[in-house]
Amino acid sequence: MAAKIKKGDKVVVLTGKDQGKTGEVLEIIVNKNRALVQGVNMMRRHTKQTQSQEAGIYSKEASIHLSNLAFADPKDGKPTRVGFQIKDGVKTRFAKRSGETIDG
Repeated sequence: MAAKIKKGDKVVVLTGKDQGKTGEVLEIIVNKNRALVQGVNMMRRHTKQTQSQEAGIYSKEASIHLSNLAFADPKDGKPTRVGFQIKDGVKTRFAKRSGETIDG
């Protein structure tokens, strides 16, 4: 199946503790159907000091399941589903809410 959400897309979180937050997709983990979204599902990591890094508590994004994400409509930023259409032999994604093309 074709990827409906890709790296660099702006998405909205549908469920969970970060419901309603928006962010940009940093990475897609294909075999687990998960994504890293900037500023969403933050976790705190306690780290020991090493030669290259100081000790401390660092915050970073944890992955979130793709079913809990929806593409943000380019017009109004609300969640929308993604569809595919073929124009002039080129397959493009479009937002079903507004009908606007996403890439291309």
